[in-house]
Amino acid sequence: MSEHEDGEPSGASDVPRPEALRTFFRVDEVRREGDRVRYVGESYVPERTLLRKLVPEFRDAGYDVDVERVEDGQVVVATPFGQGRDGIPWVNVAMFAATVVSTLFVGAYGWYYVGWEEIAANPLTMLRAWPFTAAVLGVLMTHELGHYVAGRYHGVDVSLPYVIPFIFPFGTLGAIIRMRGRMPSRKALFDIGVAGPIAGLVATVVVTAIGLSLDPIRVPAELANASGSVIRFNNPPLLGIIADVIGQPTAYDDPGLTAHPVVIGGWVGMFFTLLNLLPVGQLDGGHMVRAMLGPRQETIAALVPGALFSIAAYLYFWRGFGIDQSVGLWAFWGVFSLVIAFNGPANPADEDRLGWPRLAVGLGTFAVGALCFLLVPIEVVSS
Repeated sequence: MSEHEDGEPSGASDVPRPEALRTFFRVDEVRREGDRVRYVGESYVPERTLLRKLVPEFRDAGYDVDVERVEDGQVVVATPFGQGRDGIPWVNVAMFAATVVSTLFVGAYGWYYVGWEEIAANPLTMLRAWPFTAAVLGVLMTHELGHYVAGRYHGVDVSLPYVIPFIFPFGTLGAIIRMRGRMPSRKALFDIGVAGPIAGLVATVVVTAIGLSLDPIRVPAELANASGSVIRFNNPPLLGIIADVIGQPTAYDDPGLTAHPVVIGGWVGMFFTLLNLLPVGQLDGGHMVRAMLGPRQETIAALVPGALFSIAAYLYFWRGFGIDQSVGLWAFWGVFSLVIAFNGPANPADEDRLGWPRLAVGLGTFAVGALCFLLVPIEVVSS
């Protein structure tokens, strides 16, 4: 090992050198690779213990940290986080703006029955659907901002939400945030995972109650009296409970009336909450169960794809539903959950167990999420 006159290992002099690094790791050499710093040497303690000691101090210095094994020892890798936060996050803004446009169009054309010719002649007619857009994006953004706030609270490097524009039936595929670096602890992993569903469920209940309280929309006579197949979005139990509590109907005897499109915002919130609570991989449910049960989460995750494929098979073979009647939906999520389960969950540096309060919150969140489940959420029926 070569040293400077002051006894420090050779390498860059402007790199962070936390007390925990000097105490628990023998640093033989320090290398800079762009913004990343690599400390080559040997740990005095097991790798998991080393990470638990290093993560807080490096995080305070603005770095995420991990440990790599090499042929002749170990390397502590410190990577700065929070890069690119300054200024306007143009990608987030552009995707949000695009999703506003896509939800306005889908809302106007599909849920407010504004004709294509009218939209083409005057695109501003799409603004009639602003309550639909506000409901859908309000629920999704509240969910993701729950993750964001919890992540910032725990010092985890999280991005602002990315909202994904799409076409029918909702104008969006949902929203995501990016988390960079290793999760510091099971407590942080749980708090970040559960914050989104809790915030999203609160927003969902509020949006659903508002939508049910608004006057229904009148369907154009040519559509109400038309024959053929239509897509029906069935009500999950939570929606029915909210309707009963506030004393509002979810359906009307008059075939020319349909629930206000804001209710669809609540439906979207329930559906996406249910999917996010699947206990696999990097989904919210995967984070929560990994934090609650530790590595045993992977056993549960391995069962999820089979359960979803079983639902699809039951609907197809025993109930006689077609691919377009929720069979394809559950089959798709079976494949998706198989992929993300294969990629594995987040592994926190600190494996200290959660206390009973967090476990109770987790079980309660899964219980409310179960009220969003519906065997046949989408159905094609003859009118």
